[in-house]
Amino acid sequence: MRGQVNQQNNASVPLGDSYAHPATVTDTFAFIIHPINPKRDVSRKWPWLGRLLTEQQVNFFSAYFPPVYISEINGVRSAATGREVRGWFIACPFTPQRMMQLPVNMVYDKIVACGRKAEKLGAKILGLGAFTSVVGDAGLTIAQRLEMPVTTGDSYTIMIAVEAVRHAAKVMDIPLASATAAVVGATGSIGSVCAQMLAGDVANLILVGRRGEALNVVREKCEGRRATLRTGTNVDLIYEADLVLTVTSAIDEVIFPEHLKPGAVVCDVARPRDVSKLVADRRDDVLVIEGGMVEVPGPVDFHFDFGFPPKKSYACMAETMALALEGRYEDYSVGKELSVEQAQEIGAICAKHGFKLSGFRSFERAVTDEQIARVRDRAQANRKHWSPQAV
Repeated sequence: MRGQVNQQNNASVPLGDSYAHPATVTDTFAFIIHPINPKRDVSRKWPWLGRLLTEQQVNFFSAYFPPVYISEINGVRSAATGREVRGWFIACPFTPQRMMQLPVNMVYDKIVACGRKAEKLGAKILGLGAFTSVVGDAGLTIAQRLEMPVTTGDSYTIMIAVEAVRHAAKVMDIPLASATAAVVGATGSIGSVCAQMLAGDVANLILVGRRGEALNVVREKCEGRRATLRTGTNVDLIYEADLVLTVTSAIDEVIFPEHLKPGAVVCDVARPRDVSKLVADRRDDVLVIEGGMVEVPGPVDFHFDFGFPPKKSYACMAETMALALEGRYEDYSVGKELSVEQAQEIGAICAKHGFKLSGFRSFERAVTDEQIARVRDRAQANRKHWSPQAV
């Protein structure tokens, strides 16, 4: 029955067991991906089609494409039990722009069709990737219309994003206890919980969102921790911040070079990105990271290049895999009201099975220790004379 925990699948398997043949793997999952950069992402699966079609044509024809089988995922193995799960990538053909343009029920229909394809493959839980996790009611309608349970992966996304900010602060020599942090998109389901967690870490916290009333609700949830709180609807407020976590559902970029002071760290959790590529081009004195990569336990092979190094994944993917490893076949992280407790629970489940933060990426490239050192040096030099007007 849907929503129940599968106790049988929690049986322990010795760590020394040999690699399980896929036919013996009974715990399964599927994860929906979709094109964000139309030509580039279509080219990952069909290079000839990516060359042939323009971005506008990809957006137009996507309304008529069916769900696409991308690849099988093997070798995700629990560090705690030795148990393995098997999965599949299924592509929803819509870009974020298309999802915003089309009637929401048409988008739901396409995502549900992806889910039904996953069900036929044998998946027992479905992860909603990127914009499929935020469209409409954040997975609730999708969960109601499918037989198998659904997760957006947002709870573990929260845990990894906050961990990434904490680690980036350390490598950039920013003391958390005296730092000023900002959360852009603070009224969203991810932003709100990230804000609550960061409020216990930093001296000052700036909450930025589009609606003042919703910001006040988040502010109340953050009160009584450590941080002195401030709210506003203008992204210019983040110039004061040492640490910025941004996670809006905007289609277009919202953070530009003039918004950031030298030495700032920006953790961009949003897909599509919130941070303009101009920041990378013009600001060698700030560190921009993309949420944080997750190391997947076991000899995992995704059989598809989604832009990450081997054996690394997004946190939302990792949540889906971890729930399958745990035998937690129930709806998780759906809807727009998540909690610190839920994020901490999935964090513990993921840690148990061996998922962990594994390095930074910035604009799809790995961030090296040498790059971080250069950013620190440039920031120290630029603090003496830099101003937003100079950009």
